[in-house]
Amino acid sequence: MFLPVSWEETEGYLDFVLIASDAYVDHPTYGHAVIARVVESRGFKIGIIPQPIVDGDYKVLPTPNIAYLVSGGVVDSMVNNYTVAKNKRKGDVYSPLSKQGKRPDRQVTVYTKTLKRLFPEIPVIIGGVEASLRRFAHYDYWSDSVMQSVLTDSGADMLIYGMGEKPVWDILDRLSRHIPLYKIRDVRGTCVKISGEEVENYRQKGAVIIPSYDEVVSDKLKYAKAFRQQERNTDALNADVLIQKQKNGEYVLQNLPAYPLTEQEMDEIYSLPYERTWHPMYDKEGGIKSIEEVKFSVTSHRGCYGSCSFCSINYHQGRRIQKRSDKSIIDEIEMLTHDKDFKGYINDLSGPSANFREPACEKQKTHGVCKDKYCIGYTPCKNLKVDHTGFLELLKKARSVKGVKKVFIRSGIRYDYIVYDKESKVLETLCAHHISGQLKVAPEHMSDRVLKAMNKPSFSVYKTFDEKYKAINASIGKKQFIVPYLISSHPESRVEDAVKLTEYLKSIHYMPEQVQDFYPTPSTRATCMYYTGIDPDTLKEVYVPKTPKEKAMQRALLQYRMPKNAELIKEAYKISGVSQKNTNKNTQNKGNRVNKFAKNKKYGKMK
Repeated sequence: MFLPVSWEETEGYLDFVLIASDAYVDHPTYGHAVIARVVESRGFKIGIIPQPIVDGDYKVLPTPNIAYLVSGGVVDSMVNNYTVAKNKRKGDVYSPLSKQGKRPDRQVTVYTKTLKRLFPEIPVIIGGVEASLRRFAHYDYWSDSVMQSVLTDSGADMLIYGMGEKPVWDILDRLSRHIPLYKIRDVRGTCVKISGEEVENYRQKGAVIIPSYDEVVSDKLKYAKAFRQQERNTDALNADVLIQKQKNGEYVLQNLPAYPLTEQEMDEIYSLPYERTWHPMYDKEGGIKSIEEVKFSVTSHRGCYGSCSFCSINYHQGRRIQKRSDKSIIDEIEMLTHDKDFKGYINDLSGPSANFREPACEKQKTHGVCKDKYCIGYTPCKNLKVDHTGFLELLKKARSVKGVKKVFIRSGIRYDYIVYDKESKVLETLCAHHISGQLKVAPEHMSDRVLKAMNKPSFSVYKTFDEKYKAINASIGKKQFIVPYLISSHPESRVEDAVKLTEYLKSIHYMPEQVQDFYPTPSTRATCMYYTGIDPDTLKEVYVPKTPKEKAMQRALLQYRMPKNAELIKEAYKISGVSQKNTNKNTQNKGNRVNKFAKNKKYGKMK
């Protein structure tokens, strides 16, 4: 049974009303569905208002007795609404008919301000990706300015950062013990507003005061230092309480991070009674397109210790792996086999990085993740535990489920982790059983200077993986390809680096159909570099390609066969000092054959 979306479906009262920025899809890959089911599982009454626009939309459910919850959605609203060129996107797969216009820009702030205007006495708790990544003063790419915390901007009463289940459980437990919400201020995984008079008391208890809004706006070095403190205080076992003063004089206090979910808790969350599809209100509009990618996919774990500079997962989900039990995963797969639309294929069995199933090292279990170094990346930590045993056991169990023809791993393979595993047969297993013609991996670039800024492995590691992949497929008689994801114009990428990448692409007769320009999304290390020109780890200057001309040049180089790019490419080669060689007929023809495969099989399409 779906949760209430109208007054008629309630008994006239609700404890909570959740405002969802995505269409209501009751599936465990949608944050609003998970949080709503978590609240329901603890005996509280909750309803959902998806994508309200006008005042009347906020009144389709009774005013809640306890609070409104505002979910920031699967994607930040500005990323969802605009391309990297700041053009309005044509569609929104998280909305009915995949149409734009169902969510406002800066949705968390808009929804919260409307609730405060209509229902000023009711507390509002915000959460989800948009709230989590904007919890402190942050650079906003779309306005090209530093914005203060969304907690302050929106006027909300509390912000849940990171994955929200444990903070919600804690809040609900206190409410069940008749502690009023306004007295709940120290929950792990939350931010609250405090007065100037309270700051000294928290400081004496060990809280760290990070550079204020005014300081990070006026001094980019201080911005970089503030970001470094935020990024290094995300683990429950070694983080400090952080405080930052905002431009209006309020202070945002970040309580300690929530503890990672245990295996039992993860299993509980994924066993809640989801309907696993869109609400029937969308039937007449053909449903919600985004469910297509996840309906027959299974989440195996959360968290990622990859720490790529351009990725926000480590800032939001955390670096520690939180996994489901094999039984929980297999039970879900068996359940999917009974769906009337199931054709025998699990589209993806994965997490942020599919082959990370265990902590990066034993120390993490008792001391948390290291604040000043990374587990893997450009240079792997000497304590990195490389072991695919559990991953391989899970894959074997999954492909053995009755009714399953194939279990695909379509996203998130860490190829460097595979290369570092000298004992495992993981790549042989993937090639033999879990790939459908192509494997998507993310080298992102081939210049080691850029890769170091990205915190990605040296290009030599990718070449080793590529050679092993080809050799294994040849040995088992399969013709399978690698689809490399690439990013143009990342901090530290100069024109000569882009030319170097183009020369490599020519040598392997590959041209991606789509290229991802670096997108400065909130609260990533690379976005800090983009705004400040400073690496927050070293506090040294970095090169940042910012002009439209140079960004267009770097993008054009990666799509070197397109006639419209000829003049930009010619200029780029001149700047780099590299001689531009004409592609000979045989290479061109071979390249065309590769691109024909790409067109027919969607090979080379990039996110």
